[in-house]
Formats: sequence, C-alpha cells, structure tokens
Amino acid sequence: MTHLSRALFCVLLCASFAPAATQTLSFTVSAGKYDRKDEVVRLPVRSKELSVDGARILDAKGKLFAIGQVARAGLASPAGVRELFFVLPELKAGVSLELTAEFVSYSREKPGPDDFTWLGSKHWLTLSRGKRPVLRFNHPTLDESSPEARAATFKPFHEVYSPDGKQLVTKGVGGEFTHHRGLFYGFMNASYGKNKVDIWHCKGDTHQAAGELTISEAGPVMGRHRVRIDWNGVKKETFAEELREVGAFAVPGGTLIEFVSKLTPTNLPVKLDGDPQHAGFHFRASDEVASRTKDQTIFIRPDGAGKPGTEVNWPGNEKHVDLPWLGMSFVVGGKRFTAAYLDRPTNPKEARFSERTYGRIGSYFVTTATKEKPLVVVYRVWLQEGQMKPEEIAAKSRAFVEPVTVKLK
Repeated sequence: MTHLSRALFCVLLCASFAPAATQTLSFTVSAGKYDRKDEVVRLPVRSKELSVDGARILDAKGKLFAIGQVARAGLASPAGVRELFFVLPELKAGVSLELTAEFVSYSREKPGPDDFTWLGSKHWLTLSRGKRPVLRFNHPTLDESSPEARAATFKPFHEVYSPDGKQLVTKGVGGEFTHHRGLFYGFMNASYGKNKVDIWHCKGDTHQAAGELTISEAGPVMGRHRVRIDWNGVKKETFAEELREVGAFAVPGGTLIEFVSKLTPTNLPVKLDGDPQHAGFHFRASDEVASRTKDQTIFIRPDGAGKPGTEVNWPGNEKHVDLPWLGMSFVVGGKRFTAAYLDRPTNPKEARFSERTYGRIGSYFVTTATKEKPLVVVYRVWLQEGQMKPEEIAAKSRAFVEPVTVKLK
C-alpha cells in the first residue's frame, strides 16, 4: 500500500460480536469530583497475547454494562499498547464502579445496525454509523491544469455531517475563502532553513497531499483512521510529514470527533506561525452561513454567550487566549447547530483564538517542530443540534481534559 487511493477499497470493516470470550480484565472507574454522562473511556491494554478487537463490559453482578472496542494505540497514546474504548452512560461525582472487560472477537461478516463502517472511493472516504454518514475525508490528487483545478485540490480535509446524517454542515471547495474547508489544519507562515512558505493558503508550489492510509478501524464504539499527509513547499519538496488521525465516537446526542496530528520535519526544523485567522486547527461551517445566516451566528465562551452576529478575536482582545473551549452556534438548512471546539493543556500555548460570524472557529500558536521532537496536537469537536449552554460545553471539555480515573485491579 503506497498511496491512499490504492487502499480505500480494502478499508471497511466492523461488526457484531462473536460469542467466545478469551480473556478478562477487572478495573475500577471513578468519577472524581464531577458528574459524568456519556463519556468516552479509554483503557490501555498491554497484553501481547490479546488479539481480539472487542469486549463486553460487565458490572459487579455480571450484567452487561456497555459494549467495548479494542483498537490499536492512537497517535497521542503510549506506544506498544492497545486500547479498550467504551462509552460510560452515567456516573455521579464521588462514585466508583467495579467493572470487568470480557474480551471477544468480532464477526467480520456483517456489521451491526449501529456500527461504524468505512466506505472508500478514488477521492473520498466516508465514515458512517449504520446508514447515517458522519464524516467524509476528501483526498484529491493535486491538479494544476488550471488555477481553479489547483485551488480545488491543494489540500485534503474532513467534512462533517449533521448528527442526523441528512446534510453536510461544513464547507467544501469554493465559496467565501475557498481554502477554508471543514476540519482543516495549516499555518500561513512555515519556515525551514532559508525557506518561508504558506501551507494555509497553499500558494505557489506549496500544498498538502494525502499519502498512504496507515490505520483504519471501525466498530460499535468508534470509527477512526490515520493517514500520512505530506507538507510540500519550495519546488514541491516535502518539508514535513504529518500523520493525521481523525475519528468519531458513539456518544448519544450529537457527534464527537477527535482530531490528532503528529507533524515531523523531514530534515530541517520547521517553525510554525501565522495569526488567528490563518493558522492552526479550524472548523468551518457551510458556506450558507457566510451567504445567508451569519447575522444569526452566536459564539459561546466560558464567560457566557455573545450577541448574534458579533465576534471576539485576539489581539483585539488580548484575553482571548488559552481558552479551554469555545462554542459557535450557527444556522444551516434552517436548523441551528452548535460546534464546540475543545482544546487541551498539552497543546502548545499561547493559543490565540479566532471567531468569524461567517462560520469559522479555531486557534493557533507559535512553535518549532524538529525530527527529534515532532509536534503533536489533540483537539475534539462536539456537534449537536440547538444552541448549547456554557455549562454543557464545559462538561464536554472536562470529559476531554479531566476524564474519569481508571485503575486496573
């Protein structure tokens, strides 16, 4: 497998459980000082002998508590482990649960009705849950036959569907600021040696290109893939290689997306810089917001919700930095949605935040990546219908940065 397009039709798989258990693992989950609800729990599984990809999570009485999925370690997880994922329905502050994972294997013949699956084509890779599309990865091959063709193909990106799967709520190619597309990541000022390039607007020779698909997983709890993306600069030479890992979890009430990136320079150190509007990791809503509904866009901040059609940005507001989260409520297709952008302390700081009423939200930082110390960032985006309250987004943030405590017995 040397290129993403060669691997797409081999990607697909996940399904219902086979009945035989192979191993068990007992552990305690503790809520700590917060009430927990619909929280993703991840537990390292270090056994080299464990070759199964699922688990039945049992309570202290031996009754089924949740369905688990075993996956290879994520980019931000310790190397050499596998991880058990399940969704914790509810746990009150101060309470602990005694649970047992009974490991099982999946049947590969037929996915369950609510399982995640991947479906690929030449330039698309779609993650669905059951019959409902969740994410779509666009990975075009650079086409320089015309300025328009180049603009349409100079970067890969992920699009996001509404939680009911009936419409895309993020922007694709074209519209206002064509370089803004769904979930995307880049920097206006990337410097290596004597070279300075713009991997945000992808001007000149600069562009991002999808390489091989290194991991694709799907099951009842999550669907996730990892792809190599080449950051190409002067003379189209690759100055950094990114591993981009994007997935969604089976959390009720909306869509929970995790975005992880590991950027490694190919040779010289790479300094990343820009400004809040043209660097970092961003979510861009449908172009309908820019053309029709931007006066209805509301930003939800840790200190409360703003007025419709108003925005706050650094450096105009120098306190608009290092926010744990930021919400954007917007209208697409006659429905109001909220996209909650969740940062975490391990990402580089100072994180300078951007708000745009036309439907963009994100942040950037200034840092240098080296071959010895690659840049790793981890973000989450929560998408749901309606306008969220600050305390609701804060709970999603806590689940991300202060998750439940898991202790093996």
